[in-house]
Amino acid sequence: MPLVKNGAPAEDPFVAVADDAPLPDGPALISAARLLAEDAALAGRNGPLGVVWPNSRDVAELAPFLPRLDLVALEFPKFRDGRAYSQARLLRERHGFKGELRAVGNVLRDQVLLMLRAGFDAFAFDKDADAAAFGAAASTYSVFYQPTGDGRTTARDARRALAKAGG
Repeated sequence: MPLVKNGAPAEDPFVAVADDAPLPDGPALISAARLLAEDAALAGRNGPLGVVWPNSRDVAELAPFLPRLDLVALEFPKFRDGRAYSQARLLRERHGFKGELRAVGNVLRDQVLLMLRAGFDAFAFDKDADAAAFGAAASTYSVFYQPTGDGRTTARDARRALAKAGG
């Protein structure tokens, strides 16, 4: 599965671990169920830890774990199911998550720009062609009206800055 991280193809250091399998020494990606069930055992873990969080769960449940997580993978089970967009914005804007926020599942190039705007910085694509088209999809627009989790300056803020500078 091709991974694009911070706008470039990347190797995935995280190993997906089944709920009943032992955790490796390196970066591990576990299920939400395992994270919630094994909280005490995972608290002392030294290696990078990530979780696959379903879009049917409230991200408020995830908030207490965020300081210990290096990666949160949000699921898109269908291209028309956008609940993970809301989860991403909540994680970035309300809960202040600074780690990797990865879109997994049915991730399509047509939705990349909106996913970036919601706060995603990594994308696990099913198709190599979608990963290859990432750059073009991400740069479709350069000016935005709505403020979002990606921190880009809005058109209004750019105009105000220009007016203050005397331009």
